Amino acid sequence: MREQLEKLKIEALRVIGDASGEDALQNIRVRFLGRKGEMTALMKGLGSLSPEERPAVGQLVNTIRNEIESKLETALIAAREKDRDERLKTERIDVTLPGRRLQRGGKHPITLVIEEVSEIFAGLGFSVAEGPEIEQDWYNFEALNFPPEHPARDMQDTFFVENNLLLRTHTSPVQVRSMLKQKPPIRIIAPGTVYRCDSDATHSPMFHQIEGLFVDKGVSFGDLKGTLTVFTNQLFGQKTGVRLRPSFFPFTEPSAEVDISCVMCGAKGCRICKNSGWLEILGAGMVDPGVYRHVGYDPDEVSGFAFGMGVERIAMLKYGIGDMRLLFENDVRFLRQF
Repeated sequence: MREQLEKLKIEALRVIGDASGEDALQNIRVRFLGRKGEMTALMKGLGSLSPEERPAVGQLVNTIRNEIESKLETALIAAREKDRDERLKTERIDVTLPGRRLQRGGKHPITLVIEEVSEIFAGLGFSVAEGPEIEQDWYNFEALNFPPEHPARDMQDTFFVENNLLLRTHTSPVQVRSMLKQKPPIRIIAPGTVYRCDSDATHSPMFHQIEGLFVDKGVSFGDLKGTLTVFTNQLFGQKTGVRLRPSFFPFTEPSAEVDISCVMCGAKGCRICKNSGWLEILGAGMVDPGVYRHVGYDPDEVSGFAFGMGVERIAMLKYGIGDMRLLFENDVRFLRQF
């Protein structure tokens, strides 16, 4: 077996020396060192040797294998350098050509709206608060005057995880958690992702909201309207009209839908505003005393207002987007516009 190993080494080193090119050397590697190569076939004969011969022959096998591998590696390096030199003789690189610029990414329109709205409210003294997206039923519904079996829950049909855990339907639970953590005055906005069982051209099962809360002594409905007027004028322009229509929300009383003059037609009437000249953008109202009692506030001592808006709706109005689904399809041609 020793003679066979020596003959194999001599043959391998000979063909390596005669080989020209990387492909030929790779074929030699497979022939001698591959799983079905000649070295592997010889090693199968180790089992027929006596226990005394086996260690010495095994060491010889390793020595020859290492020698062949070293010779192959040296030959491969030389072949690659030769191939590179040959290519450089024929190829020419024009170093005066301009380089290829890396494409820069941009912020998603949802992110742009959240940042702009947050900046506007920061100027009005509001800070940003956050909370969990998997929420307890008490924070999401009951603390906000949505008792079990309340019909208003049907409007916020959501995804339940288990027992009383669910994917939050609004960021209002952040308001509850904030009031439980601190005493008035409190002035926050709560941007974040929310979930409801809706899916069509104007609704998505996953979307974003920004809600706000201001609680202190002597806060009035006039403060609410003034705050929202300043906000809408900064977001859509100083000439944007604002009106409040009576509405109902379980956690505010009185409540209102807030409309702005149509930014698409300049309040003249169009398909988007259904020829009314107005567009609904958010809901708002004075915080219901029942909510104060859930968080340990005295409704006779403090008052405040809350509001909430869908970020996707704001983005669609601000950028003239006709289908909400465009915001979630990740079409680069669409996103590059922002």
